[in-house]
Amino acid sequence: MTTATRPRPTTTTFHVERLTCTIGAEITGADLGEIATDDALFADLRALLLEHKVLYFRDQNLTRSQHVALAERFGPLEDHPVAGSDPDHPGLVRIYKDLDSPPEHFENAYHCDATWRENPPMGAILRCVESPAVGGDTIWVNMAEAYRRLPASVKERIAGLRARHSIEASFGARMPVEQREALHTRFPDAEHPVVRTHPETGEQILFVNSFATHLVNYHTADNVRFGIDYAPGAANLLHYLISQAAIPEYQVRWRWTPNSVAIWDNRSTQHYAVQDYWPAVRKMERAGIVGDRPF
Repeated sequence: MTTATRPRPTTTTFHVERLTCTIGAEITGADLGEIATDDALFADLRALLLEHKVLYFRDQNLTRSQHVALAERFGPLEDHPVAGSDPDHPGLVRIYKDLDSPPEHFENAYHCDATWRENPPMGAILRCVESPAVGGDTIWVNMAEAYRRLPASVKERIAGLRARHSIEASFGARMPVEQREALHTRFPDAEHPVVRTHPETGEQILFVNSFATHLVNYHTADNVRFGIDYAPGAANLLHYLISQAAIPEYQVRWRWTPNSVAIWDNRSTQHYAVQDYWPAVRKMERAGIVGDRPF
C-alpha cells in the first residue's frame, strides 16, 4: 500500500527536538491552551504527531477544561468502564496512585489503550498532576517500526491473521465472576487484524499487545499439521509478536514532572507505565479520543 503524504508544519515557531531515532519529540515554545483554540496551530500539532507518534511538553498550565478542549479537537472523548471519568469533565480519567491506592498492575504491560473495543482510541492526552521525585516514567513504542523490522518470513506468516482482545481477561480478572461476566456482556471480545493499516499515513503496524488473548484464524491446513502446531504453536507466535514492544530500539522513555503532557497516537504505538515508585504519589489525568475500526 502506498504511504500517504504527510502534512508538514508550516506556521508555528515550535521547537522540535527528537528524543530517539525512531519515536518521540519534545516540543518547546508551544502553549497547549492556545493550540486548543487555534486551527492553524492545531493543524501543525497534528502533523507533528503523525510524524513523531508521541509528543511531549513541559510546564503546561492546562486547566481540566482546556485539557478536554484540546483532546476534543481530535474527536469525541470516551469514558472508561472501570476507571470512570472526572464527574465534571466526561472523558477525563483520573489515574491517581497514592498511599490509599497502590499501583495496580494493569499499566505496567506494553499495551495500546482499549484494544478490547471494536473501535480502539485514536490517541490520548496525558497530563501529570503530581509525580514522584524519581520513578514513574512511561515508555512508548513505535509499532510501525516493530512491524517494518520483522523478518520477511514472519511478515508472510502473519499476513491476514486476526487476534481477539479482551477486557474480561485483563481488568475483569480480579472481579467476582458475576461482575466479570457482566463486563464481558457490555464489552464482548473485539477481533482485530494482527497487522493494521494506519488510516492517515498508510503505515503497516504490528497491532497485538497485552490485551490480545489468542489468534482466531490460525488453525488452518497451511499452519497446522499436528496439534502441537496450534497449541502451543499459535500461542508461541502471538507471544513472539507481543514481545516486540520490549525492544529498546523502538522505544522512548519519558520522565514526568508536574504539568508535563504527552500526546500519543494510539494506533501506531504502545506504552508501558513503569511502577517503581510506590509509596510515592503519582497523579495523572488522561483524555482518550474515540478512534476508528482497525483494518
